[in-house]
Amino acid sequence: MPTPSRNLMRVQNVMDVQSDYRGQAFTSDLSGQEFWLVIDKGFLPVGIVLGNCLYALGALHHIVTNAKSTLRGELKEYSDAMYQARELALARMQFEADQLGADGVIGIDMKMQFLHDNEWMEVIAIGTAVRYVGSGPNKPPTDRGKVVIPTN
Repeated sequence: MPTPSRNLMRVQNVMDVQSDYRGQAFTSDLSGQEFWLVIDKGFLPVGIVLGNCLYALGALHHIVTNAKSTLRGELKEYSDAMYQARELALARMQFEADQLGADGVIGIDMKMQFLHDNEWMEVIAIGTAVRYVGSGPNKPPTDRGKVVIPTN
């Protein structure tokens, strides 16, 4: 029978771990191939980041519901509310990435759902925060991309 390692014998009771504990593990929704490509280009995934916004539509929901049967075209106030909720969720996700010291977020998945009899809109943004750790030819660009069309 193998003997337990010393490290295993020093492990605390899992119930003693506090929410501010920071270890080496992280989660990601990248596939194995995506993970390899990120590492190959000199980036290190540092964690999964999330931003959300629960936006109360209130009276706007009732106006939209009543207008659907009589109006055609875009309902600008409703569209604006969706954009605001999305921007808040993305900004909060980016803030989490900044807290991890990330250079960017990849593999972003946006989800939107309506709750509480369609009076609340929840927007969730989830992605993998990455930090550039490599050097050499795979260094990330620092300026805007350019399209070059050969003339010959």
